[in-house]
Amino acid sequence: QVQLVETGGGLVQAGGSLRLSCAASGRTFSSYAMGWFRQTPGKEREFVAAISRSGRGPFYADSVSGRFTISRDNAKNTVYLQMSSLKPEDTAVYYCAAVARDSSIAVVTTARTYNYWGQGTQVTVSS
Repeated sequence: QVQLVETGGGLVQAGGSLRLSCAASGRTFSSYAMGWFRQTPGKEREFVAAISRSGRGPFYADSVSGRFTISRDNAKNTVYLQMSSLKPEDTAVYYCAAVARDSSIAVVTTARTYNYWGQGTQVTVSS
């Protein structure tokens, strides 16, 4: 099992940047593909970005491509989401998620496939 804790959320003006971190417990972090999702009240959880176990082949939602960067440091058991050029529509609770994968290059973009989730961190972008 793995426990996930997100940090780094907050209030930022449009055009600004934030970096979210997701720290994972356990010794097998490198066995998990990781993803970031976001959710606003009354809406389903939305895919943002995903990264494979090895860090290769990150994948992004069209809405954030070119503005957000997902990365991971397996030595620190941490996955990051660097968010730049933030827009008011990026306002949401952001969640990181983990799922074990045999493949070192597989990325997972569907929320229902993930079986471990953090508690979420609020990101608010003011106009």
